[in-house]
Amino acid sequence: MPQLDRAAATFFSWLPEWLISLVLFGLAIGLALYGGQMLHGFLTRLAAERDLFWRSLVKRLELPLKLGLAIVLCWIVAVVAPLTIAQSAWVRHALLIGIIVLGVMAARTAIHIWLTLYLRRFKLDSEDNLLARKHVTQSRILERVAVTLLVIIGIAAILMTFEGVAQYGVSLLASAGAAGLVLGLALQPVLKNLFAGIQLAITQPIRIDDALLVEGEWGTVEEITSTYVVVKIWDWRRLIVPLSYFMEKPFQNWTREGAALIGTVMLYLDYSVPVDVIRQQLGKIVEGSPNWDGNIAHVQVTDLREANLEVRILVTARNAPKAFDLRCEVREKMIAFLQENYPQTLPRVRTLPAETSPEDDQGARTAAVEAVDAGFDG
Repeated sequence: MPQLDRAAATFFSWLPEWLISLVLFGLAIGLALYGGQMLHGFLTRLAAERDLFWRSLVKRLELPLKLGLAIVLCWIVAVVAPLTIAQSAWVRHALLIGIIVLGVMAARTAIHIWLTLYLRRFKLDSEDNLLARKHVTQSRILERVAVTLLVIIGIAAILMTFEGVAQYGVSLLASAGAAGLVLGLALQPVLKNLFAGIQLAITQPIRIDDALLVEGEWGTVEEITSTYVVVKIWDWRRLIVPLSYFMEKPFQNWTREGAALIGTVMLYLDYSVPVDVIRQQLGKIVEGSPNWDGNIAHVQVTDLREANLEVRILVTARNAPKAFDLRCEVREKMIAFLQENYPQTLPRVRTLPAETSPEDDQGARTAAVEAVDAGFDG
């Protein structure tokens, strides 16, 4: 072995030391990328038959595996490569930064693993998903806040490894000094939404899949990030709202305490309408509807006007989409029932006598047009 080392040293003696070191580090990084890819492919094949948790975990390990192997192999090369004191210091500095980045990535992966394991107990697709929405909302918001803090800590730790800008890293962590104040003022909207996210996770005025009425638009909470909320509107548009909005402005949450909702149907009918018959017909409609939850189905006369009376129908459903569909169903079937059995109770505004036929109406319109034309001709 000593003879082999001497032979290798003699063979490479004509090359510059910096070029030898560069080639060794290049080989180390290439080997790390190739070895990481091979190891990740092997783990992917092992997790192919397992559930979604293991497949997601292996997918997130690809970059940390390659980075970890690169750090280990480059550290080995730094020991044996012919480096000067300055070059060795630079390599150690780069490896230190790599270790910090690897630590942040490992912490983020650990948070994701814990969150996935924790949320496996809750199902958002169940009928009564209030508890699931509560825990999913809290966990996802806190995860994004934790990841944001990890990134800030990682950047600050990297800055602190440079002598010239170490104070900026300290300011970023301690929020002290002129640089920290300037940075705080510059990032005020971001920090405002970040703290609003923490408050939102604790108080939970909204949750994932809540039905909201925001800025005159009705929709459901589709996603909550660390800075904004995505509201999926009923016509599939997306309303992007800052997190601070829900801490500062009023809005309607239709599913704050539960997914069930009361739907309202308003009818304006003649005084001669038999309210008891409407009440009986409502019972028949809701009993045959899959959208009704079997809880409330009421008919009340809520107001009296000069030309008609106001009838309010209340029905309940398990969630907001079913409540909307149930309201439409009750409205359509009740109007059809009244048209068939009590047409005289429906509102009617006529400019011609009710007994005229459609042919008479058309003739009257034609005569009126001809009279106007004659006036213009005259």
